[in-house]
Amino acid sequence: MATTSSSFSIIFGLFLILGVAVSQSEARAFFVFGDSLVDSGNNNYLATTARADSPPYGIDYPTRRATGRFSNGYNIPDLISQQIGSSESPLPYLSPELTGQRLLVGANFASAGIGILNDTGIQFVNIIRIGQQLDYFRQYQRRVSGLIGEASTQRLVNQALVLMTLGGNDFVNNYYLVPNSARSRQYSIQDYVPYLISEYRKILINLYNLGARRVIVTGTGPLGCVPAELAQRSRNGECAPDLQQAAALFNPQLTQMLQGLNSELGGNVFIAANTRQMAISFITDPQRYGFITSKVACCGQGPYNGLGLCTPLSNLCPNRDVYAFWDPFHPSEKANKIIAQQILTGSSQYMTPMNLSTILAMDSQT
Repeated sequence: MATTSSSFSIIFGLFLILGVAVSQSEARAFFVFGDSLVDSGNNNYLATTARADSPPYGIDYPTRRATGRFSNGYNIPDLISQQIGSSESPLPYLSPELTGQRLLVGANFASAGIGILNDTGIQFVNIIRIGQQLDYFRQYQRRVSGLIGEASTQRLVNQALVLMTLGGNDFVNNYYLVPNSARSRQYSIQDYVPYLISEYRKILINLYNLGARRVIVTGTGPLGCVPAELAQRSRNGECAPDLQQAAALFNPQLTQMLQGLNSELGGNVFIAANTRQMAISFITDPQRYGFITSKVACCGQGPYNGLGLCTPLSNLCPNRDVYAFWDPFHPSEKANKIIAQQILTGSSQYMTPMNLSTILAMDSQT
């Protein structure tokens, strides 16, 4: 009973916080870049295996249909959209419904399988790599300029919130994808991480040059603890140490790089979200958050339900709210809500130099 009560308090508190955030802010455009953690359906329109457009994906989404989100329900962009008072989540950029006034809400350019590097996710073939996502952002701005003019478009982009989520695939779908991968022969992990950070910096500078002025940049999660890695690398349910080391190297260097960029730009443009620390809380103590497990995925097969894809033939848990992971790689909607809460109100342990509620409060005064 104590565990259930604690879990209810956490989630109920989240909804109260979301309401406060919305009341303190006016709706602003929202743009999303990155990988499957934030993809809302762009890959539905591509010939790729990196898709989530069939059941049981979306089983707890309001429509009860698969949307292309790698979740049983809402993903993190959906929850942030609610936090900033948006009328709806930004549509996938490739969606034919993204026209007219709906363009002013923003757009989601994310594509499952991509990474910082162009050779990440090559097994998925036809995905929207980050350079193409930025090209689509340029195209978006031209389209919106045709609706509201160039000056208003620049203002919309400058005042928008941006979410960028990259990096995890550069480890799980590149460096550690197969033994003796090309990148692991080229770099030690201690040298690979700084290389990733230097390439990421170029991406973020390009984003800034395209007008982004408030960018939340998430780090990698605890990569070695996801069910897919437990199934392949764990003997007794312990997190895979090599992937944990990679995340432990990557996240502090990412935060340091973002702080350096902010110093050069003379403002808090880039906000670091330590999603590894956010997730490790419910992975190491799942019962505190109302989960019965943080090792076994709700949907999957094999050890820890961590092998292969989530399909209509997979094992499927009856109650998604008691599983930290929905599929072998992705958090459940409930876990996403916990992460979103930390993005909104988390301390400096989670958000550097400020959390989203502080951003909303500051920006409402300008």
